[in-house]
Amino acid sequence: MAMTVRFGTDGIRGRASDEITTDLAYRLGFAVASVFSSPVFVGYDTRESSPALALAVLAGLRDNGATGINLGYFTTPGVAVIARQRGGVGVVVSASHNPYFDNGLKVLGLGGGKLDHATEDAVTVALNAAPSPIDSFDEVVIDAAAEDEYVQQLRNLVPSDLSSLHIVLDCANGAASHVARELFAATGARLTVINDHPDGRNINEQCGSTHVEGLVAKVLEVRADLGLAVDGDADRLIAVDARGQVRNGDDLMILFAADFLERDTLGGGLVVTSMANLGLHHALKDTGIAIVETDVGDRNVVMALEEQSWSFGGEQSGHLIFRDLAPTGDGLLTGLMLADLVVRRGPLGEQADSSWQRVPQQLINIARESYDDEAVHLLFEELRADYAIETADVRLFIRPSGTEPIVRVMIEALNGEFVDAFSARLQSLFLA
Repeated sequence: MAMTVRFGTDGIRGRASDEITTDLAYRLGFAVASVFSSPVFVGYDTRESSPALALAVLAGLRDNGATGINLGYFTTPGVAVIARQRGGVGVVVSASHNPYFDNGLKVLGLGGGKLDHATEDAVTVALNAAPSPIDSFDEVVIDAAAEDEYVQQLRNLVPSDLSSLHIVLDCANGAASHVARELFAATGARLTVINDHPDGRNINEQCGSTHVEGLVAKVLEVRADLGLAVDGDADRLIAVDARGQVRNGDDLMILFAADFLERDTLGGGLVVTSMANLGLHHALKDTGIAIVETDVGDRNVVMALEEQSWSFGGEQSGHLIFRDLAPTGDGLLTGLMLADLVVRRGPLGEQADSSWQRVPQQLINIARESYDDEAVHLLFEELRADYAIETADVRLFIRPSGTEPIVRVMIEALNGEFVDAFSARLQSLFLA
């Protein structure tokens, strides 16, 4: 009997061929067909395990009477766009920013949006009741028109002329490798593209939005105006300015929110998560922009936007949600909009530096098996006393990852020396 499966913060994720198997993928397809009556669009990233898992999903859909459409290599937000435009749901085979040996299965609701909890529960029940496959999985023809459809939609949303910019694109050897060059070439921008040759195992490997050192070096080497890095499934974006300074989701949210406010298109306030830098709160308070804070996770951001009837929100990690434009976070859309902002308002670094001051903050990832919560809090209180830090001037945030076997410890304070000391001591305690 198959082990009971539950969805995590972003679908089902684990080690490919061990936890994420073709049996599980088939049963997920079968389950989605039980819950939805609409066409199901299936896309996948460039991991070596992804094509077989996608064929298993498509077989499960077929065997339970659903119409499954194979999009081939496709970004997660691209699947969402096609689902919205063609009136269906989506299944994505990807582990996002994780290494190649992991994989995942994500279900997008009708119109490409995040599943609500009730629908996710229904899929989970159907999944755990679904049969295992009895036959091998047939090849399914790829819908070749879908990629052009996705590119055209993004260009319709951001039709800007970017010919004045030299942009470096880091595709993370992931799903964007098949589409990013084409998309940005249509803007007239001068392009330098890196990490766009996936081999099944190099996705996110020292590249993309979680490893931007190579992008920084390339931006400085070619004297580009802007660097843009997505992750393996291209639902997040981290930028690099012309001086080689990394600009994360906090920077981008501040700049976009201020621009939207000035153009009267903000549509309310800004939704951020508990990881947002304290400096962001200070900067937006000065502009009068209202902020709602949620727990970490782009689904929480989307839910808060819907509750508030607001248009814009995001995460420090680079998941930015433009609710009026797309059903989910899209790194390529964010990149187009950021490049347009640079054309209209000037260099990214100058905009960011004049808009806010980042409070010293560090994030330390600790293996879940070795994490000791009591030791972390004891260290925090010891150093807070040593540095005479007031409780209002510091924040310790601890969160187990929903997608990896780690615990994330975030420390920020007005006193940068305290932040450095805490980070160093914590790493010597757990990472030595």
